[in-house]
Amino acid sequence: MKHSIKITVIVILVLILDQALKIWVKTNLVHGDSIFLFGSEKAQIHFVENNGMAFGLALGGEYGKLALSLFRILAVSFLIYYLRILIKNKAPFGLLFSFACILAGAIGNIIDSAFYGLIFSESCYHCGVAELFPENGGYAGFLHGRVVDMLYFPVLKGTYPEWFPFWGGESFTFFSPVFNLADTAITVGVLYILLFQRSFFSAHQPAEPPISSLEATTTVAAGGTSDAEEPFEKQTPVS
Repeated sequence: MKHSIKITVIVILVLILDQALKIWVKTNLVHGDSIFLFGSEKAQIHFVENNGMAFGLALGGEYGKLALSLFRILAVSFLIYYLRILIKNKAPFGLLFSFACILAGAIGNIIDSAFYGLIFSESCYHCGVAELFPENGGYAGFLHGRVVDMLYFPVLKGTYPEWFPFWGGESFTFFSPVFNLADTAITVGVLYILLFQRSFFSAHQPAEPPISSLEATTTVAAGGTSDAEEPFEKQTPVS
């Protein structure tokens, strides 16, 4: 099977899983509801929404939301272009897999931002469970929808000792972000590249190291700006 077909299948599969879980959460849970997985509060489906960035982070204001959505679209366009270059130059499949995960995660969150405001009614404690394709229209316009998050793993809760600087006596939760499968795919892709594919980039030394562009661009779910690097020249990839 060609690498291009494998990459397409990976992207489609991640998108299906991501969107299926988001739609189920959106249409079955009230905002703020939690379901304990395996009977433990350390692994939860906890329904929250955010205005756009990964792991519950936000970029303030309507213009910030729009700018983030537009940046994501540009970043996805760059990723698609760069993936095609990698496939053409016979890059290692591990690297292609990583970029496919990043691309799928970015598209998954773009779908939320672009369309969820149009096709869902409001989700809130007083509004109840959201309705899909409500008669009166959705809760927001195009590119102004909120990203659905639901994966929550508060593995450790405690209280800082009184002598601890700044936060003495305050409670804390280790790993408190709520995220989704799209965020997970992006994180897996980035970590795989950083841990196992750095040798591939070190074999191509343009004026500006591509890894810096990668780290900036692959935060598509987390916002930010980056300057696209020129694709590497065709060389034999390092496994």
